[in-house]
Amino acid sequence: MVRAMDGAERRGSLQRALSLLVALSTDELTAGGGAGVSQLAAMTAQDKSQVSRTLRTLADEGLVERDPRTLLYRLGWQLYALAAQAGDQRLLRVAAPVLLRTVGETGERSHLSVLRGRAVLTVLTESGSHSVQTLSWVGRTVPCHATSSGRALLLDHDRDALVRLLGTGPLELFGPNCPVDVDDLHARIQDARLRGIVLSDEDFEAGLLAVSAPVRDVTGRIVAALNISAPKFRLASRVDVACTSVAAAAAELSRQLGWLPAHASVLTPT
Repeated sequence: MVRAMDGAERRGSLQRALSLLVALSTDELTAGGGAGVSQLAAMTAQDKSQVSRTLRTLADEGLVERDPRTLLYRLGWQLYALAAQAGDQRLLRVAAPVLLRTVGETGERSHLSVLRGRAVLTVLTESGSHSVQTLSWVGRTVPCHATSSGRALLLDHDRDALVRLLGTGPLELFGPNCPVDVDDLHARIQDARLRGIVLSDEDFEAGLLAVSAPVRDVTGRIVAALNISAPKFRLASRVDVACTSVAAAAAELSRQLGWLPAHASVLTPT
């Protein structure tokens, strides 16, 4: 017969789970791809067998996941989805009408994404009217170096910050124009910073064109990226209009979050 846990045991179990989630959320473990049972036990001053059992329970709920190759545990995307719904409620609330307006101006699907470690997580999508659409990416992730939204989210990163995040080795290649290393990525970020807009031409996928701009909070910190993406054959002739629309929408969303830059301008690619 299985004995029911009393209140103290339930609190202790919850505290153990929360301490593991907090440990896995640190910059060190996020950048390193996670941690094993022994490291987490040492970090949280818990017994290894308890840590192992708790991690299995968290994995069953999608709150952590275990890399099949390295066997390291990391935060699961279900947790990020919950955090996006809870912590970014204001951002999501004010973003929805702005994204809809962008859809009306461009006719293309618009997205709102946030940075989670090395990945870009899409938290909101509004659809366009075309029969040929890019996929809805809500709840899905891509590496930050491979998309326009990733570069927009990294727009304030200098080279040292990029190295800390991505390392010094070659970057995984996706589309034919994907950045190959940190130096390549940094050069593209510098160029985008000067223009105030990010244009991705087949970086993530052949035939895909995307435009992004950063969204800032009251402190000026980049908290999200607003972007549209579409087949290149359809968007290429309207890319200047798309850039203007996306940059204006991101600026509008930033103002609603309290950001009031001294000198704001909307620039488009040449």
